[in-house]
Amino acid sequence: MTTRPRDVLLAAGHESLGGASLRDLLGPGTEAHAAGRDLAAAVRDHAGAVIVPMTLGRDPDLAATAAQTLAWAGRDRTPGDLLLAEPLGSTEHLVGWIKAAIGRVMRAGPPPQAVLLSAPAAGRPEEDAELFKVAHLVGQGLPVGWVEVALTGGRPDVPESLGRCRLLGASDVLLVPASFVTAPELDGVRTAGPLLGPAGLAALIRDRVATAERRWRLDGDDGLTRGGRAAHHHHDHEHEHNSLERATFHVG
Repeated sequence: MTTRPRDVLLAAGHESLGGASLRDLLGPGTEAHAAGRDLAAAVRDHAGAVIVPMTLGRDPDLAATAAQTLAWAGRDRTPGDLLLAEPLGSTEHLVGWIKAAIGRVMRAGPPPQAVLLSAPAAGRPEEDAELFKVAHLVGQGLPVGWVEVALTGGRPDVPESLGRCRLLGASDVLLVPASFVTAPELDGVRTAGPLLGPAGLAALIRDRVATAERRWRLDGDDGLTRGGRAAHHHHDHEHEHNSLERATFHVG
């Protein structure tokens, strides 16, 4: 088993605009690459690396794509040169981080009449729908009027959702990022800062890296098989869901 120090690379997807938002948050030198060809090319420049899938739960295929990329990129390398860490977060984490961001704003001022969660569109309806579920969960137990969703690059977008808030009578709207992408500054709209600040984000990454290193050291587990199994489970679940939908629509 390799004992050489491993560098840290971040596997990125739509939640960070292919890694651009992670580089903005964490600063120069951040190795954030879109999972797939970009990540494979970056891995070639490192003798050893731990790759962290940077998802907050809305990109269930990211770990699998990273696992496939590393399996291909590491086919001629020593076992343990490349390790795949657990994804950074889940939708449960995302709900908690959004509530914490809203709480920070409320400690400095009154509760907003409406909260607007902004995130890049995933390009797949299932993943976009997950954000509406997150919005519902965020609204539970908070003294806010209601929670809306805005998908940059999708529908509803920020102007559309903000207009809905206004039509429903909210003059005080809080815009909160639900991804690694910073929410835009808009006139007359309060905006929460980054969902995870640089220090907190770096600490989470270090934790995932340390867990991956420990798993390899104790169990000889590089994480690649686990990442592939997670994707297989996701697609099996999706297939079952779609089959049920088709069966439902064709009943009678």
